[in-house]
Order: sequence, then C-alpha cells, then structure tokens
Amino acid sequence: MGLKYVIVSGGVLSGLGKGVTASSIGVLLKSAGLRV
Repeated sequence: MGLKYVIVSGGVLSGLGKGVTASSIGVLLKSAGLRV
C-alpha cells in the first residue's frame, strides 16, 4: 500500500463521487418535471 495505491483509490473515489452527484442532479431535474 504505497503512494500509487493511494492515488488510484483517490481517483476512483472522486470518479464515483462525480457520478453520484451527476445522477442525483439528474433525478432532481426529472422530479422537477424537466427532460434530461
């Protein structure tokens, strides 16, 4: 578990965070009656 592992896991976590944020925004827009 060196620096490389930390960088890779950090990139994956930030990617997942972006995906969750984008999908939750999409759900909010759909519930507001907008087409996504």
